[in-house]
Amino acid sequence: MKVANLSRILGRLCCVTLVALMCTTIFLWAWGKNPTHTTLFSTEDEFMRPSPVSSEAKDHTSEGYRHSQMAEETRSVEKNYEFDRALWNITATFSREEKDNDKMWNSSFKNTGCNYAKGKWVVDRRRPLYSGFGCKQWLSDIWACRLTQRTDFSYEGYRWQPEECEMPEFEGSDFLERMQDKTIAFVGDSLGRQQFQSLMCMVTSGEERPEIENVGWKYGLTKTLGAVRPDGWAYRFPHTNTTILYYWSATLCDLEPININNTFFTDFAMHLDRPPAFLKQYLHQFDVLILNTGHHWGRPKFRANRWVLHLNGKPIEGRHLVALRKVKKFAIYSIVRWVDSQMTWRPRLKTFFRTISPRHFFGGDWDTGGRCNNTTPLAGGNEVKQDESSDSTVGNAVKGTKVKILDITAISQLRDEGHVSRYGLTASDVAQDCLHWCLPGIPDTWNELLCAQV
Repeated sequence: MKVANLSRILGRLCCVTLVALMCTTIFLWAWGKNPTHTTLFSTEDEFMRPSPVSSEAKDHTSEGYRHSQMAEETRSVEKNYEFDRALWNITATFSREEKDNDKMWNSSFKNTGCNYAKGKWVVDRRRPLYSGFGCKQWLSDIWACRLTQRTDFSYEGYRWQPEECEMPEFEGSDFLERMQDKTIAFVGDSLGRQQFQSLMCMVTSGEERPEIENVGWKYGLTKTLGAVRPDGWAYRFPHTNTTILYYWSATLCDLEPININNTFFTDFAMHLDRPPAFLKQYLHQFDVLILNTGHHWGRPKFRANRWVLHLNGKPIEGRHLVALRKVKKFAIYSIVRWVDSQMTWRPRLKTFFRTISPRHFFGGDWDTGGRCNNTTPLAGGNEVKQDESSDSTVGNAVKGTKVKILDITAISQLRDEGHVSRYGLTASDVAQDCLHWCLPGIPDTWNELLCAQV
């Protein structure tokens, strides 16, 4: 009798174990068939996660609903793969062209025998190149740290010394003579605007120059109705007929309103494979072009600006699954490829792609209490020894092309004390500006590197 009861108990345990094993196997098989939610997202670069499923949606348990959901996920994954293929195609093409053209076109320091990004910061008591109390004609108040409550300005007293060559001392009058009858164009984000304002201050020594003409209207750079500011500025130095301009294009992609009948409230198509319309229209007038992008490739910026990713003239389906680091890489390769193709027909044009300007938020980000309170220059060292750029995306994109790299990332990484920090007009202890730089300051060195290579 006891033996029979024991046999029945063992039989039931075996059945339960078999059922558990079967359920586990089915679950693992189903998960393996649909790993989308864990493989396509990037923890740092994702564009938009799908919204949580509502209780109403959970009630849709019919077979047709489940099939439609699976079909939609499949289409999104397929579109994501299409974007990945497009990215692979453009980068692979660059790799082939790099090998074909490497003997003719290479990185800037190989052409000149000098890697300007490799060297060290040295003390120079002749700095800054212009007064921080002056240059009000060109310099925005938000970046003029001498006009704030900041009391330490030791960051102004250094210059960059490349290891392999002497960088000529900048002289505004000499630079204008070299740039006689030429147009210099900065196209990029607010860091590009800082570099533009820096050059205007350097060329004028920060002094008032009433003879300089505002020629923004020639490039469509006028303030439109309802706008806070124009899309850029352009100034002409009549003595040498030199024009220096800036155009705001944070992503270097073409933007167009999706609803042309309501441009104030419409979303905007961001065409990753098209250059800004401004460049297509005015590139033939430029002699020196400086491009930059980098700090607008995040979800908050996309949402605030209502940008919608487009490729081949159509919205990217499943774009919420596309990592923005891939999107940024595609856009950079695309604009470099386009400019390189245009330079074939414009041999006088010299183009530079400036690498990303580093941020220095410590203890959080810009909106979570991040700070940059250090005021000691070069607390982390004063030397850059590496040969390759810290911005590998730009570095790889320009290789094998006629576009040169303006590599400022590593040298600026050493200068965290030079940011606006809590002293800017819009900054505070709560929300510090550890992205933009005080002027005079680090962007002046960017322009010295530029002028040495033009």
